[in-house]
Amino acid sequence: MVVMAQTQLKSRQAARDWPFQVKPLHPVLGCEITGITLEQAVSPGLFAKVYEAFLEYELILFRDVDLPPATQVAFARNFGEVQVHVLSQTYGNKEHPEIYTLSNLDNDGKPSGKHPDKGTLYWHTDGSWRERTGQATMMYSEIVPQRGGETEFADMYSAYELLPAAMKAKIEGARAVHNFDFSRTRRHGEDPLTAEQKAKVPPITHPIVRTHPDTGRKAIFLGDHAEWIEGMDYDTGRALIEELNAMITPPARVYTHRWSPRECMVWDNRCTLHRATGFDEAHDKRVMRRCTILGDRPF
Repeated sequence: MVVMAQTQLKSRQAARDWPFQVKPLHPVLGCEITGITLEQAVSPGLFAKVYEAFLEYELILFRDVDLPPATQVAFARNFGEVQVHVLSQTYGNKEHPEIYTLSNLDNDGKPSGKHPDKGTLYWHTDGSWRERTGQATMMYSEIVPQRGGETEFADMYSAYELLPAAMKAKIEGARAVHNFDFSRTRRHGEDPLTAEQKAKVPPITHPIVRTHPDTGRKAIFLGDHAEWIEGMDYDTGRALIEELNAMITPPARVYTHRWSPRECMVWDNRCTLHRATGFDEAHDKRVMRRCTILGDRPF
């Protein structure tokens, strides 16, 4: 199955007239783009081709990139409107609130021993708790730990395609309720949202099987923010969500990215799930900058 997927990717790549090279990162998803700079990639003459690669591989990577915060926001805007996170006052950049900084450093620049956002350790898609969910996420690596701190990715297209027919029939037309407050509270016993913040992000329903607006392909759309299923007993719905989340993230089909400093990655939230892996928060440093680009309401 993995060999077949790799062959299909190479076949599709050969049919493209891209003015750059792509190197697959995994048989299922992801590619590194070479032959052009990131600045060239977002230029009017090339961005349409880069976006084709983004749709094809679901994740694109540029290595050895100098990306100041202002430039990151400007580049992210090529994909669309950049989100200002509901927790921007905690994780946001003062000059650029569109940037969500994930750092374990204290005010003296030393490891604090605390994870900046434990919710990122669970499979999710960025912004599924909003009416307009995340289209893409642009992540930039400033400082990476010696061990751990990777990001894992799962392909939601093939997750749907490989589901048993009975499961496909069971979830066809079903809608899940995504709740940011739920995912944060349940997973690690903390409640980072104020009453005002909760009011800004009320629970929202989305189809479990969504159609990608650019490719027309169907994908599973769940992850850690999905709390329950409309029209289903709460506990039964929770069990089904947990079962599906496990079914659609088998290790053999997961790409694990080991970060190096100065890398810029953009992934498609409409057809992928991702999660971070843990690291030694008391001794290692990890500083990542994220921009999430808003998309549409899933259908």
